[in-house]
Amino acid sequence: MQTKLTLRLADELIRKAKRFSKKTGKSVSMIVAEYFEKLDAPPPEEIEGITPKVAALRGILKRTGAEEVEYYRHLEEKHL
Repeated sequence: MQTKLTLRLADELIRKAKRFSKKTGKSVSMIVAEYFEKLDAPPPEEIEGITPKVAALRGILKRTGAEEVEYYRHLEEKHL
């Protein structure tokens, strides 16, 4: 059964949602429904089996300002 839901959102957010809808070919209702479905899903680290320590390291290089290319260069110099 489907039920109507009214949301009150900022005009700019609605415009962004409609642009995204047009780009993806999905209705705004479908996008919201897909998002709501994910609310009950387990976190990605539980799905992938990543330990909490490893999950805490995710994205750590972004905070250093290091570029991915620099990291790979470092690894090559270290191991070759």
